[in-house]
Amino acid sequence: MGEDELRLRLHKDLLDGYDEELEMELEDRNTDQVAGVLTGSKEYRDARQRYFQALFWLQGELVKLQDWVVHSGHKLVIIFEGRDAAGKGGVIKRITQRLNPRVCRVAALSAPNNHEKSQWYFQRYVAHLPAAGEMLLFDRSWYNRCGVERVMGFCTDAELEEFFRSVPEFEKMLVRSGIQLIKYWFSISDEEQEVRFLGRIHDPLKQWKLSPMDLQSRRRWEDYTRAKEDMLSRTHIPEAPWWVVPGDDKKAARLNCITHLLSQIPYTEVERDEVVLPSRERRPDYVRHPVAASMIVPEVFEQRTLRSSIGNADKHKSTP
Repeated sequence: MGEDELRLRLHKDLLDGYDEELEMELEDRNTDQVAGVLTGSKEYRDARQRYFQALFWLQGELVKLQDWVVHSGHKLVIIFEGRDAAGKGGVIKRITQRLNPRVCRVAALSAPNNHEKSQWYFQRYVAHLPAAGEMLLFDRSWYNRCGVERVMGFCTDAELEEFFRSVPEFEKMLVRSGIQLIKYWFSISDEEQEVRFLGRIHDPLKQWKLSPMDLQSRRRWEDYTRAKEDMLSRTHIPEAPWWVVPGDDKKAARLNCITHLLSQIPYTEVERDEVVLPSRERRPDYVRHPVAASMIVPEVFEQRTLRSSIGNADKHKSTP
């Protein structure tokens, strides 16, 4: 990859990062306005506009899905696996963005402690499984055993083989209990992962995403490839098949994954009762007490125009 091409790819990755924030903040704005926020060619602006329109429509369908899950008592588990920087977190964020966190939860478990290491391997994951009317998204799952644990030597060969013997039966048991289990693997090319890692290294807002384990995964690319191929071949079962999402194009991957997810669930739109805002009761004996000025957060930024600068904000930093 030449220096000029790398620079362009990093620039595009930076713009994608800005888009992530725009998606969070611009839900009430017209996508025609959104498309003109950043400079770029008409083709690029049109593509961004189509992306936002598709995303917002799909998120509307996810809300319908959520209503149906609650209404029907459905139990849904979605597993997201893939290489580091493949886009798992991005699609999880878009799925959960408009949903009720009490209905749609995310489980992103850290490395097991000594107590958890002594438990049955699946035990700490079972504790997060959904009840009726809930959706659970695993941001990495029990497949850590045949991924990072295998490649980095955190489990023995015997433990790995026991996992491969157990996981099909474990997942069949979940399905028999009434849980719908959907498994996604986000695939990313060697070249694209390099670009995204470099983007994280040079972006202070993303450096926290890079761990020493991530850097090791980059060095051991081929080991992870062999582990992934083994995992897909040995755990792809009819009750819970794997679905591979091409992830080099972040935006397309998000839209394709959400579209596929919706197609896997027999949801229907649940009719809602008409909501009527009740009139506020006013009592003659009610007196509103003023709030002490010392308790008010300083208005450093003006609400409508945000004329205040970051410099002005720095002046108002409080000292403990």
